[in-house]
Amino acid sequence: MTTIRRFCCNDLLRFAPVNFDHLTETFNMSFYMTYLARWPDYFHVAKGPGNRIMGYIMGKVEGQGESWHGHVTAVTVASEYRRQQLAKKLMHLLEDISEKDKAYFVDLFVRASNMPAIKMYEKLGYVIYRRVLRYYSGEEDGLDMRKALSQDVEKKSVIPFKRPITPDELEYD
Repeated sequence: MTTIRRFCCNDLLRFAPVNFDHLTETFNMSFYMTYLARWPDYFHVAKGPGNRIMGYIMGKVEGQGESWHGHVTAVTVASEYRRQQLAKKLMHLLEDISEKDKAYFVDLFVRASNMPAIKMYEKLGYVIYRRVLRYYSGEEDGLDMRKALSQDVEKKSVIPFKRPITPDELEYD
């Protein structure tokens, strides 16, 4: 049985095996702790039999006005637990929390080469908003994908950007 609950400090000592996938970004401990302290509602873990961590989602809410949005910083599932729709459940959880916070959209960045993830996000209703050149370590392009939420009645947040941008053109809050 799978249990999804808020991420806690003790999970930081047990979640490393989930990050073994080469497509998963691994951050330093202070980065995870910052998310845990500032956006605890956006940080969840899925646990399975034997209390094993199956996957997690880490995000935040940011922006102002019509740019107020939920952001998926990381969502990853251990390879042995994939194809069970766990990432879908975690994504829906973050979307629901973003809706409650009256966000206009949810966004995320994904490697342009990660076709399985891109296809999954598209099935969940995300669209490619723009390409960010050399987003990952200055080498690989990233895709900024978005899904409009109910607050964005006119779906302005998902109108695709006409040209690629560079990382220094991104707006951060």
